[in-house]
Amino acid sequence: MKLKYIYGVVFAMIISLYACKKKDPSASDVFINYTVPDVPTTKNYTVGAFYYTFSTFNTITPQKPVVGGPGPYFYSNGMPALSSPAVLTPAIMDVHVADAALAKIDYFIFSVRSPTMDNTNFKTDSNTIVSFLNAANSSKMNFALSYNLNTSLVGISSTTTTTGYIDNASNATKLANFYNDFKRLSYWMSKANYQKVNGKYLLVINHAQDLNSSDNVQLYKQIRSNLSALGFDLFIVGEQDSWSPPQRYYYRFQNCTDGMYEANMGNYGSDLDRYFEFPQFCDQNWAYWKTMVESWGQQFVPCVMAGYNYQYQGNTGAFNSVQRTTDGAWYKKFTDIAKRNASDMNLIFVDSFNNFTLDSQIEPTQAYGNTFLDITRTAFKLN
Repeated sequence: MKLKYIYGVVFAMIISLYACKKKDPSASDVFINYTVPDVPTTKNYTVGAFYYTFSTFNTITPQKPVVGGPGPYFYSNGMPALSSPAVLTPAIMDVHVADAALAKIDYFIFSVRSPTMDNTNFKTDSNTIVSFLNAANSSKMNFALSYNLNTSLVGISSTTTTTGYIDNASNATKLANFYNDFKRLSYWMSKANYQKVNGKYLLVINHAQDLNSSDNVQLYKQIRSNLSALGFDLFIVGEQDSWSPPQRYYYRFQNCTDGMYEANMGNYGSDLDRYFEFPQFCDQNWAYWKTMVESWGQQFVPCVMAGYNYQYQGNTGAFNSVQRTTDGAWYKKFTDIAKRNASDMNLIFVDSFNNFTLDSQIEPTQAYGNTFLDITRTAFKLN
């Protein structure tokens, strides 16, 4: 009897163990197993769109802009022109401003290269801004600048090696030139329709993760001090590479910038997870970014794109491009992700208004018309 009792207890224990065995993992256990919901527009967002210039129109893209006559437009020394013949025409910029108004975009963001170290290209960049300011309707729209941080022109290394510091004693001239770049940009900030955030002049610094100095906090303090002396208190938003953690370059942003954004989230290369689960992966990425950036006392600025096409760049590799649809569904979902993760100042970047090289433009084309203008407006503006 005792032996039977022992066998019974062992058998009961085995049954109990099988009963308590965890179920096999399934898709429902994965943290990205959710659908990013449609997010209703309950407030107005402040939207800035990056505006690009190009000397020749990308012949690979099948998209043909509505503006520009029978052929696509281009820029002659930074000024919008018809492709054939090469005739300067402010009407192109007039239409661009009017299109942006349809989307209720608040301001264009114009890229400017170093006025001190790359003056020839800076003049070309300036001509684009002049063209905008000369548009008959430009007074109804604002603009801001994105400083094009080209480390080779500034004369520094983007790595953390001490030989690449911008502020070594031996680099005093480079440092002075760098500070002078921002002083010279103050000319544009004096314009009546220059964009402000909370009363401060907005300045975007692209590739800010490459700004290598021995003390970035002091470097930014000096930039602010120099501009403040001229009457311009800055609100600086720095760019960092896409799909990277904000802590990777924390020493180049913490106590330096007022906001941060990730560029080119549609650039997911050959990563199939990001390609097939983009809404969830981007949503998780931005939620983490928002938490971390806000813990540094800064704003997280979501930067959305309407597309990203490697083949338009002549790339024949096995990269996964964002294929546009007639209803703009991918872009629409991207705007939902942005609204879920924007910080309390409700700042949004759109990259881009007219970058046909990447097929990221929302500018109207003969194929999709005003679709992407309409999505931008309904996503980020009330009524």
